[in-house]
Amino acid sequence: QVQLVESGGGLVQAGGSLRLSCADSGRTFSRLAMAWFRQAPGLEREFVAAITWSGGSIYYGDSVKGRFTISRDNGKNTAYLQMNSLKPEDTAVYYCAADPTALAIRNVGSYGYWGQGTQVTVSS
Repeated sequence: QVQLVESGGGLVQAGGSLRLSCADSGRTFSRLAMAWFRQAPGLEREFVAAITWSGGSIYYGDSVKGRFTISRDNGKNTAYLQMNSLKPEDTAVYYCAADPTALAIRNVGSYGYWGQGTQVTVSS
């Protein structure tokens, strides 16, 4: 069974960095596509980044391209989101998501498993 737990959120000044982690306690992590989404108050959940099970393909949302990096360590059952050059508009709850297929990898509906979310706040 897939169980995702995010960590690493917090408060940071604009221009700073944070690294989010998403750990899976199950046994199928290496066969899952992993993604990060975020949701700010009053807005829809937004695609941030995704990585295929092997790490061979990586995708980013336009608003984070060049600043965020997604990665995974299948030996540790963990996915990461390194966030650099943070902006106040990056403030949101960040969610980790997983799915064995994720056919439309940028779509919220493609993911069957979700973490509880971690708050990221960027002050100006």
